[in-house]
Amino acid sequence: MLPGVGVFGTGKLLEAVVPHLRSLGFRVVALWGQTLEDAGNVAGSLHIDYFTSRIDDVLLHKDVDLVLVLSPPSLQSQIAVKAMGIGKHVVCDRPAGLCQSELLKMVLAAQYYPSLLSVVGYGLRYLPAVRQLRQAVRDGYVGDVRLVEVRVTCGSLLEGAGYSWLCEPAMGGGLLSLIGSGVVDLVSHVIGQRARRVHGTLRTYTRQTRLIAGIRHVGSDDFCTFQMEMDGGALVTVSLNAHLSGLQQEVVVCGDWGHLTDGQYVAAVLEAVRVSAATQAWTQVNIRSRMLETNYLGMALKAADA
Repeated sequence: MLPGVGVFGTGKLLEAVVPHLRSLGFRVVALWGQTLEDAGNVAGSLHIDYFTSRIDDVLLHKDVDLVLVLSPPSLQSQIAVKAMGIGKHVVCDRPAGLCQSELLKMVLAAQYYPSLLSVVGYGLRYLPAVRQLRQAVRDGYVGDVRLVEVRVTCGSLLEGAGYSWLCEPAMGGGLLSLIGSGVVDLVSHVIGQRARRVHGTLRTYTRQTRLIAGIRHVGSDDFCTFQMEMDGGALVTVSLNAHLSGLQQEVVVCGDWGHLTDGQYVAAVLEAVRVSAATQAWTQVNIRSRMLETNYLGMALKAADA
């Protein structure tokens, strides 16, 4: 029998995810929302019997064996680490926390409980077009990869929404966090190279909307561009623009023979892009191998290795 699923989050993504899980034979048995009202409304529309605004109530539910974390980024690491600590399988949405430190806690928890499923949902890599693109690159259709260009345009991420975590970069809002994280993973997945250093610019052009006015303002980026120098010699240019209608995306991979068109590593790149945007200088991508603060999981792993 497939495991029962507990879902954290009340966003529109659930309208697609929950029916799909059920079509695969999973039972969605519990739902968490930031408020009991939000949780109740979504649970009612998706026919989920149990709902709550308390994290532990879902994690300790007797029928929940798999946790799907679709919560705001500020809560993702906390939920995932706690879930693995009590023996639950975890699938977490991107960007999987706010920074490398939070993501490293998740990595250490996953290493400490190797029998548990622990996955970050960078879904772009599973698109049929991306899978074909990756296979073509691996088969040598373009030769050695020299350049990659990625362009994503979309409407405002705040369309029809009031003030929330989406407005604050420190809470995980903005194009770089929500879309850029998937792009970074996609590029490395397709060409098999990892970023060595980056240079980026973030801009917030729309600071107030019809629903966000007065003393409140938007701080999250609605335009982002950055370059990545990869460890295999390729140069990647990414442009993310939330000032157009509809969603369009294009990935171009250029090599010496031709071209093709279509966290912990991702978190490190995003941190470096933010530093570069503030300093206007190329910034080294530094991937941490240990926590700066005392971490009991890290200590346990070190002791086990000894």
